[in-house]
Amino acid sequence: MPTVVMTHGAFCGGWAFEVFRAPFEVRGWTVLAPDLPGHGPGGGVAGLSMSDYARSLAKLCAELPEPPVLVGHSMGGLVCQMAARRIEASALVLLAPSPPWGVTGSSIEEAITAFGVHLADPFWSSAVSPDRHLMRHHSLDRTPKALRDRILDRLVPESGRAVREVLNWWLDPFMTTSVGVGRLPMPSLAIAGDRDVVHPAATVRQTADRIGAEFRVMPGMSHWLIGEEGWEDVAETALGWLESRVRVEV
Repeated sequence: MPTVVMTHGAFCGGWAFEVFRAPFEVRGWTVLAPDLPGHGPGGGVAGLSMSDYARSLAKLCAELPEPPVLVGHSMGGLVCQMAARRIEASALVLLAPSPPWGVTGSSIEEAITAFGVHLADPFWSSAVSPDRHLMRHHSLDRTPKALRDRILDRLVPESGRAVREVLNWWLDPFMTTSVGVGRLPMPSLAIAGDRDVVHPAATVRQTADRIGAEFRVMPGMSHWLIGEEGWEDVAETALGWLESRVRVEV
């Protein structure tokens, strides 16, 4: 089977997939969940760009023996989209993905967040500490408390430059997070939670339309699709879709 490469979101590391990867491995898939540059122990993210993250993912994938399956959550979903035209990939699964350059948010919460980032100077070159309150009430609002507390304790700083490139794309003349024109060259699936206020379903649908992906909504779910209550249904949705579209030799 192709290797599955799972790419984490902002303020996280490969550990974010500790729960979500298990059903893939039980079904026989090999799973890699690397840390993005600067997110591992002793790392530093100040000044890193989304293009640095995408290059790192593309380099890892190019070293694999065959085209992998890319799975990305939140900001990691955008990293996967950015890498997808640089490499050969068997398939792409996006979980509550950040939208690429040119896709406008669909909710007032997204607009408020982007405006707050715009006002946060000197944001561009700094490392930004995670906002535990924001994570608790928006990203992890449906995650069991014991797991939520463990996640909050493991969060790491994120690159302010990368966050701005994602949330304030209209201020970026270099179009860093552009994923090009037209559908991506591999089968793609975008999954959203219908209660997600970080990347609402309407925004994820726009992303799916931009890249030519199929679109699914998970009823009652929020942003942490990789670990909140109901994550097993998300994994099964992704696995069922993959197994119907990726050549699997037994």
